[in-house]
Amino acid sequence: MDRRKFLSTAGIATAGVTTLAAPAIAQSVRDMVIVSTYGRDFPGLGLSAQRLADRITQLSEGRIRTEYFAAGERVGAFDVFDDVAGGNSHAYTSADYFFTGKHAAFAFFTGVPFGMTSPEWNAWINFGGGQELWDDLSADFGLKKLPCGGTGAQSGGWFNKEINSPEDLRGLKMRIPGMGGNVMSKLGASTVSLPGGQIYENLVSGAIDATEYVGPYNDYFLKLYEAAKYYYVDGMHEPGGGNAFGMNKTWWEGLSDWEQSVITAACQEENGLGVQEVSAKNGEYLSRLVNEHGVQLREFNEDVWDVFGEAAMEVNEEVRDHSAMAAKVGDAYNAALREIGGFRAKAEVAFSRQRNRVFDLG
Repeated sequence: MDRRKFLSTAGIATAGVTTLAAPAIAQSVRDMVIVSTYGRDFPGLGLSAQRLADRITQLSEGRIRTEYFAAGERVGAFDVFDDVAGGNSHAYTSADYFFTGKHAAFAFFTGVPFGMTSPEWNAWINFGGGQELWDDLSADFGLKKLPCGGTGAQSGGWFNKEINSPEDLRGLKMRIPGMGGNVMSKLGASTVSLPGGQIYENLVSGAIDATEYVGPYNDYFLKLYEAAKYYYVDGMHEPGGGNAFGMNKTWWEGLSDWEQSVITAACQEENGLGVQEVSAKNGEYLSRLVNEHGVQLREFNEDVWDVFGEAAMEVNEEVRDHSAMAAKVGDAYNAALREIGGFRAKAEVAFSRQRNRVFDLG
């Protein structure tokens, strides 16, 4: 018999045996129930959430056994926050700006009009103190959050009429959540927050006149081209940010360091993959929207962009004024935007502008 194998199985106390025996101690399986705001098998956001749930099980070699429920399968799309905070499920995947009714500052952890792009936001979260602020805010609700994916810069949305002036926004009924919705409300629109699975029916029925969702890749599969004529690819409301993997804080703190590391690694992996996927697919699906379905592309003119900007600054201040915590988060976010975004404007944005000019990329 191989002596090393005998020692490990016999449990003789040697340094080598301690190393070999450690995995055996961790063999017990921990169940993890994950609920989501996104529809099952929906390209982009839905598949990203499912991929993350599967990856946690894979990385843990089955020692964390995830059970994933898409929107409506266990709880409603917007009920995931309360479900996890209350301990009925262990974790959720969603966008935290859906929960600004809980605290206004959650908006800073998804998307801010004229705010950070996804690379900038992730830099702030991981290396600029954003995660610590997110932890402080979430702890008041019994939650722990990690970034777990994103969409990049989102499109301005689908409209049944052209937006040629700020006046065209008045009286518009539009699906747009978060601070972006507050901006549109200031400009005279009537806004609602709907989960993805309810957008199409509301647009077709006329309950709403316009909607934003994500971008060409995700929007294509909602078939929004059947319900609206004009697609504004440029958007101010959600230039970046990310999805949240929200976990019950008590449950999270009961995990071993190894289990926390596995979940964190899976979230970080998907945080990159989610943005990469939509970046790879948006160009293809924009072409399909135009060439296969006759979608008419439009851009907001500078008069509209100017009023967007004015309203966005007002909304940003109003969110900051909500509370001491909102001011703390908002001040940190805005400072990071100037520092991180300011450098990128001098480097990457300047490069992109010249590249697009030289190679006529549009």
